Amino acid sequence: MSPILSPARPIPGGPSVDPLHGSFRSSISRERADDAARRARDLLTDDVLGRLLTTPREATDQVPHSRDVFVNRNLRMDHIELIGFDMDYTLAIYHMRRLEQLSFDMTLAKLISEYGYPPFVGGLLYDHHFVMRGLAVDRVNGNVLKMDRFGHVGRAYHGLRPLKRDAWKELYRNKRVRLRNPQFAWNDTLFALPETCLYSGIIELMESLGHTVNYGKLYDDIREAIDTVHRDNSLKREIRKDLARYVFLDPELGPALHKLRSGGKKLFLLTNSAWDYTNAVMRYLLEGQLPEYPSWRNYFDFVVTAAGKPAFFTEARPFLELDSSTEAGKVVGEAKSLERGTVYSGGNLAQFEEFTGYRGEHILYVGDHIYGDILKSKKSSLWRTCMIVQEIEDEITYTDARREEIVTLSEVELTRARLDDEVNHRKTVLNTLERRLEREELADPERQEVEELRKKVKAELEKLRRSLKETNGIADTLERDVEEGFNPYWGLLFKEGNENSRFGYQVEQYACLYTSRVSNFLHHSPMQYYRSPRDLMAHEQAGALSSKLSPMGSEGPPKGSEKE
Repeated sequence: MSPILSPARPIPGGPSVDPLHGSFRSSISRERADDAARRARDLLTDDVLGRLLTTPREATDQVPHSRDVFVNRNLRMDHIELIGFDMDYTLAIYHMRRLEQLSFDMTLAKLISEYGYPPFVGGLLYDHHFVMRGLAVDRVNGNVLKMDRFGHVGRAYHGLRPLKRDAWKELYRNKRVRLRNPQFAWNDTLFALPETCLYSGIIELMESLGHTVNYGKLYDDIREAIDTVHRDNSLKREIRKDLARYVFLDPELGPALHKLRSGGKKLFLLTNSAWDYTNAVMRYLLEGQLPEYPSWRNYFDFVVTAAGKPAFFTEARPFLELDSSTEAGKVVGEAKSLERGTVYSGGNLAQFEEFTGYRGEHILYVGDHIYGDILKSKKSSLWRTCMIVQEIEDEITYTDARREEIVTLSEVELTRARLDDEVNHRKTVLNTLERRLEREELADPERQEVEELRKKVKAELEKLRRSLKETNGIADTLERDVEEGFNPYWGLLFKEGNENSRFGYQVEQYACLYTSRVSNFLHHSPMQYYRSPRDLMAHEQAGALSSKLSPMGSEGPPKGSEKE
């Protein structure tokens, strides 16, 4: 018979002289550990070393926290030999509101002129607040959704109005939205923001006038129209007419690229944009910034346009050499190598690595598209990745400005959790006391004592319940105020409810680094070791000392590398 397990003793086989789930330390390993501990004490008490590590570095301009480089997976820049960049929304940071308005207007005009939509939809106005990356469109029910990292819907709109509670429960409660289901379309790029606003705006207008809307066809028409606006270059022709209106000129971009080159890195450009547009935008961005680079092409060892990402990472299309002396960039022939000073189009990952001689984790690719630039490159190769998320500057700047309210909200949330625990504890105590009064034969003095204790606990419980109800109201109001202060429809970009948003989860899963703009690398060494904190399990967050063994993360595979 096994002995009865005492609650005061560890589980048999646990930490003991002869542990079931462990091993033993040999005399040799103990000697080595003791020696290492002595050396650690010497190291940590070395006065000269202490001064070297605590003396402030030379004063430099303070870089705002919003322009930090954030780390999901450790990355040693001294191991990176080749760094590639997307252009649109990566090297070229667009003026979001102006470009979205232009795209919205051109797509709306095309829907009326070529897709047969009634002229009255031409009066729709673009609302930049109603769009953000990471939303999903339900093509069957005509709704726009924001999800948390588990795929649970936290917010939903039909047209421009919140989805009614009953409809929300029926469609999405206790369900996960799986984006591989063709019912849903995932809007993860900045270029796609106007289509979400168009979709909801047309539904709102037409249904308010009594028209029936085929939600799936409407989405497909908008998607095709906006694709055409991009594909036929009509949008980009308008941008080229006034680049200064639509593209920010970052004076730190050239110096940042120069610093990377000075650190021994080779650079390449890999963009889906055609040669003529790429040349115009890159000339605007880089030429004249530094005397060492008379042409923007001098910054880059390889230039690939019309790359067709994400197909570049998964298909075997050839590289085509272009005649870069003309704006048309006519094809000269199929490329048998990649040379500095020559411009190419198309291509594929395997041939790129073969032609350049660089491969795998020695290549860092910087882009803005979670699917085309980050996810696909991560699933198809061992390239390291950095995602440009320009919106993060706004979100961090905003939350910093609301610091006082957020600190208060955090304290209220912790108080709410404590109150909830205390309510449950008092309920248990009260139930125990009431059972004693009902079931036990108690002498009068003891019964009176238990009754007094019951009254005391009941009064405490009522006080705690009232406080919990009040705390719930305060927390909900403060959280709504903070979130809606950033976006009145969708709240914060990286958060949904108490969890990371679906978009934030994707960034965390697939991007080794993320930052708001390429020029943020100017403020770091080209040999920088970017370190992430290690993910802690719940028992480590609760205080288990294994959390102290390895506080920093690793350079292992990214979290999402094996996921489909």
